[in-house]
Amino acid sequence: METPVSSIDEKAPSLPIKPRVTIALLNSLINVCYKNHDSMRRRLWNFLCKPLLTSSNPEPINGVLTYDVTVDSSRDLWFRVYVPTTTTASLPVIIYFHGGGFVLCSPHIKFYDDVCRRLAAGVLAIVVSVNYRLAPEHKYRAQHIDGFDVLKFIDAKKQILPENADLARCFLAGDSAGGNIAHHVAKSVCESCLVLIKVKGLVAIQPFFGGEERTVSDERIIRPNVVSLELLDQFWRSWLPAGKECNRDHKAVNVTGPQAADLSRLDFPPTIVFVGGLDTLQDWQRRYFNWLRNAGIEVDLVEYPSAIHCFFYFTELPESHQLITDIRQFVCKQESN
Repeated sequence: METPVSSIDEKAPSLPIKPRVTIALLNSLINVCYKNHDSMRRRLWNFLCKPLLTSSNPEPINGVLTYDVTVDSSRDLWFRVYVPTTTTASLPVIIYFHGGGFVLCSPHIKFYDDVCRRLAAGVLAIVVSVNYRLAPEHKYRAQHIDGFDVLKFIDAKKQILPENADLARCFLAGDSAGGNIAHHVAKSVCESCLVLIKVKGLVAIQPFFGGEERTVSDERIIRPNVVSLELLDQFWRSWLPAGKECNRDHKAVNVTGPQAADLSRLDFPPTIVFVGGLDTLQDWQRRYFNWLRNAGIEVDLVEYPSAIHCFFYFTELPESHQLITDIRQFVCKQESN
């Protein structure tokens, strides 16, 4: 039985005006287009987001050029490749899964295009940003399947990446729902036989996990907040199949819970988990870190006490820049092992 959400109301440290306005606009868009878990007004959402969409650019912007690759047009499965132009040296490959509660966003929406461009330039890596199917039109496991299918596609067609892309130095990364996808794709890699791709590490940025239990951080109300507890619950209901057995303790949601996989028998990659101190999901993310550690997985935990959910959208926030630095250090550390 769920415990009621308390009325503990906390204010985030004063945010710059741009993040505050952006958060308000995003929440307004979501309220208009996504009123319940069974109904996403997708055409309206796409229309309203059209000004935010970006095109690929063969000419470098901020030292990074981009191009798009179609994997399967029947399910709109494609990815955008980000290539640093400041070097021709061999580079690691970061395969990135965007967030959005499995319901929202895409690689070509401006804030994810900016994030992946900064990641490519800051880490000096080829970044592959995946467009996967969205709920509620496509429920679990569509997104996990799409993610792994992109890896299989790249493994079979290495030539679609730049010549200096080193698939033996591959990293999986994702934020929020994308962090959930990255975890499950990493598990699929452990249970498969890819030829060229060798996953050296997993970057989980505020990953989207949960459970039927209400945690302390679930019960905090942070203002302003990108995601409320009510919205998170709605995302889960949109994504999971119908049926009482598909609650928030489902193995894809509560990865550390009663149906948790035994990772100790797998060659699961070294992992870094990023947690924001003002993120509703933080308790689940710390449980994830502890679960990996108890399974004998090499894992690091990085906490930003003043970070809200999706803080990295906003270059006005210092944690947004620190994140890139910390990811670069993690990649360098794993490459040297």
